[in-house]
Amino acid sequence: MKFNRNPLSESVRFGLVAGLAAAVVAPAAFAQDATEDAEAKTLDRIEVTGSRLKRADIEGAVPVIVIDRASIDASGDVSVADVLRDSTFASFGNFKPQSGSSAQSLASVDLRGLGSGRTLVLIDGRRAPTNPMSASSGSDLNAIPLAAVERIEVLSDGASAVYGSDAIGGVVNIILRKDFNGAELRYGYGSTAVTGGDLEDVSAVFGTASDRGRLIGGASHSSRGMVYTRDQIGGDTLGVSVYGNNYYAWTNPTGTAGAIAPVPGFACNDNGFWTQSNGRCSFDFNSVAANDAAVDNTSVFVRGDYQINDDWTVYMTATTTKVETFGRYAPVPGVIRVEDGTPNDINGGVMGGPGDGRPTYFYHRFAAAGNRDNFTDTTNNDFLVGFQGQLTDTISVDFGARRTSYKYIETGNGYVIASLAQQAANEGDYMITDPFGATPETLKGFTATIGRNSFYKSAEYFANVNFDLFEMGGGISNAVVGAEYREDRFQDVYDSLSQAGVVLGSSGGSSGGGRDVTSAYFEWLLPFTSSFDITLAGRYDKYSDYGNDFSPKIAARWQPLDNLTFRASYGQGFKAPGLDILTQARSFSAEPVNDVASCLAQAEPSTCQLQVDTYFIANPALSSEQSDQFSIGVVYDPVDWLDLSLDYYNITVEDTISQIGAQDIINMDVDPANYGTIPAGLSITRRADGSIREITAGYANEGDLETDGLDFRANTDFDFGSAGRLQNRLTVSYINKYDVTTINGEVIEYAGRHGYPDLRAGLANDWAFGDWAFTWNVNYIAGQQNPRTASGAAGTRVGGYATNDVQVAWSAPWNGKVAIGATNVGDRYPELKAFDGRPWNFYLYDAYGRTIYLYDAYGRTIYLRYTQTF
Repeated sequence: MKFNRNPLSESVRFGLVAGLAAAVVAPAAFAQDATEDAEAKTLDRIEVTGSRLKRADIEGAVPVIVIDRASIDASGDVSVADVLRDSTFASFGNFKPQSGSSAQSLASVDLRGLGSGRTLVLIDGRRAPTNPMSASSGSDLNAIPLAAVERIEVLSDGASAVYGSDAIGGVVNIILRKDFNGAELRYGYGSTAVTGGDLEDVSAVFGTASDRGRLIGGASHSSRGMVYTRDQIGGDTLGVSVYGNNYYAWTNPTGTAGAIAPVPGFACNDNGFWTQSNGRCSFDFNSVAANDAAVDNTSVFVRGDYQINDDWTVYMTATTTKVETFGRYAPVPGVIRVEDGTPNDINGGVMGGPGDGRPTYFYHRFAAAGNRDNFTDTTNNDFLVGFQGQLTDTISVDFGARRTSYKYIETGNGYVIASLAQQAANEGDYMITDPFGATPETLKGFTATIGRNSFYKSAEYFANVNFDLFEMGGGISNAVVGAEYREDRFQDVYDSLSQAGVVLGSSGGSSGGGRDVTSAYFEWLLPFTSSFDITLAGRYDKYSDYGNDFSPKIAARWQPLDNLTFRASYGQGFKAPGLDILTQARSFSAEPVNDVASCLAQAEPSTCQLQVDTYFIANPALSSEQSDQFSIGVVYDPVDWLDLSLDYYNITVEDTISQIGAQDIINMDVDPANYGTIPAGLSITRRADGSIREITAGYANEGDLETDGLDFRANTDFDFGSAGRLQNRLTVSYINKYDVTTINGEVIEYAGRHGYPDLRAGLANDWAFGDWAFTWNVNYIAGQQNPRTASGAAGTRVGGYATNDVQVAWSAPWNGKVAIGATNVGDRYPELKAFDGRPWNFYLYDAYGRTIYLYDAYGRTIYLRYTQTF
């Protein structure tokens, strides 16, 4: 394995320099002759992402990046989620299916590091279905079949004034195929350098068209194998956990101080158990657990439109997607208490010795009960029907209805019911010194199968009118007004044992409810001259559960030269609180905290740790997050074969929705000057002696976030005649500032820290030569550096990281196409710098050669794909 710790790898240096050199100094003889296309053309008016106005401008007032079907095919990716993980706008990485996660089948997109819940995903301009397993995280990309996708448009600007909630970090619009004649069959297989993780995809697409109608449909299936921790980098390191086979050894008569020691008489050298240098017995969870869940995705889709007459067209879309995943976690860890004098009781370091009047507490891993295996089954149905009509030469309408239903079922095996396991240990049926000697009946007696049943259903009705108003100096001023109504129904129910908190290795608080959203919006284009126009937009959204929001926006475009455009925008946006937060059931927990008054009331030191009664609620005072954002940019085409753009953005999010825990509320109660006041809807109640009676905790609008940065793009297009055509696309996203104000008023600067790279770059190079096509893509993530620690020691540093993807494709004379390629052809792996309990940043890197989060650790992925068209 190779580890890249250089700030900029040689491959990136060469790639970026070569790309820029080609863009700047290529001989003019290779450029296309502009005079050949000098004849004036009339552009059709179309709707682009970020606006519902139909206009003919090629370069609008807001920045939109397009990933076309050719780029998708050249990437070697097999899902929409895979394609978007390579985007430079996915600053801090995207969430993917993780083994054992509470959202094991979820794949989302997170633009600018603002969170997937602040990134809006659209399908043909309409909001994608919301996932039920983590509703506040937005849409699940696994619900969108890649075979049905024509292109992906990424709007790197706020758009709440057009689309409503969530469009703070940007908008991803998935455009489905519409024009396709014939049939297409495809099969692909990819093998990773790391065991597991192999991928397979197969699809069949058909299409037909006539003078009045078009119809396209198909089916697709893709799969990714499970990747075990032991097979990835860092996986050969023994997992360390106090939950191996240890107990709490009392050291004085009061029983208030002691040490954790290994269980006497247990052979801590087999079945995953091992002895640490301090003598404790640990369990190597790396040897059995998986990092990436196995995923199988099957979809069926159809899309069509029919021109009823010269003025009216009916269109429809139907998609059904089924995603099945399998994840594995290590056996259940937990604390067991056995009473004094019972068979497992340890007294004076001897099991079964003379009683000492005290119980024994074990930190135990239930390896004999097997691993925790989680199976999920999600089914997403999405149906839409609409009508487009031309009422007059200047007025058109678009209206329709849509139904979505997203169901999620999860089953988990190998979990342990705490009270029953404790009973078996107290009765001697389950001996801590010989857990593998327990009978199958004993193990089945305290293990359980857990479950979760969730759904998110929406019914939506929409209509808008697009009309021309009057002639201005730069052309016709046109506008669009529209309205939408949506009913959302949501449920996320865990099994009763998990809800009661009696299952070790699992927990879950159920939630469920619904809301109605009524919206009205407008956009108005004012072309003052042929080179200067302003667009005004506004949207009002009324939510039945928390309130309403209004989002205005103004955007301007100035084109002083045919090849030079300046653009700017300012807008306000919002994110509505998710139904999973607003409808969560009231739940109880004995939270461990430190509270001076409570410690002193129990005659304990002021630094003591104690448990207090805490109730987590759906905060009735919760409201939406609010954002202000502006951008300014320039687009320049100095020659026919080169276009450049540079955009600056600034986003401020206020009243961010944060989870406020028991310790947070105590700190606010004791020291409001430094920690702020307790948010509305949450509380703390104390007894007469000052000790805590109970705490009411939950989510609240606390804290702010501010970020700004630059986006640069350089595209080249060279026609070499008989030598083919070369296209280069360079994109760079730089984060200048990413500051988070916490609930206690502290400002944390995250840009550039470990896990928060301040720069991502991508260079795509495509050379078409006759029947051959060659692709070389470079993905780069800047290094990260934590600040110095309190003691002055250097903080964690991660070097820059780059991967290179290549593909060669041949178009056969029988309408077949063979593509052979490799992602991460250099077999690069991320540095082993621990992050969030894993040996590398799992949210930023993957591990099989493709940039799944940001980095990869799966090594080289070699794939073969064959496509046959008829």
